[in-house]
Amino acid sequence: MNDEINYQNNPLHGLSLKKLLMEIVDHYGFELLFAYLNINCFNNNPSIDSAVKFLKKTDWAREKVEAFYLYQFKGLPRASDEQFELPPRDRIVPPSQTPGAPAELSLEDAERLREKRTRKAALHDQEKSHRAAPVKRTSNHLNNSASDSDPWAKWKK
Repeated sequence: MNDEINYQNNPLHGLSLKKLLMEIVDHYGFELLFAYLNINCFNNNPSIDSAVKFLKKTDWAREKVEAFYLYQFKGLPRASDEQFELPPRDRIVPPSQTPGAPAELSLEDAERLREKRTRKAALHDQEKSHRAAPVKRTSNHLNNSASDSDPWAKWKK
């Protein structure tokens, strides 16, 4: 019973995806949404109806937009680690947290955020490649150099 009351405190409770999009597009516009979320439905021939159609089919994109709505547009504090694992519509918002004013966003801030994410991803990839063990070839029938240069050599007759 208590969880149900907290769930109803979630600004997404009872809000349709179309209404959500209309609110954030009216406030921020498609260009800023694309800059922050990097979802092509906000860049290539954007419209509310086409974005709704795409987001209904694509869970990861819908969750990204819903999280943007909660934490940028409604100004809620970041969810706990446990709640962050849940989709935005399933998160329980404590009664002490109330929606605030939309965040002031700019294309310059979006570009800085994108650069930061790119650096972080590159660092993650670099660390991942250092941890990976080198692959060792154990195939006995591919010992000559001609077959090493031709990956299809073992299937040729």
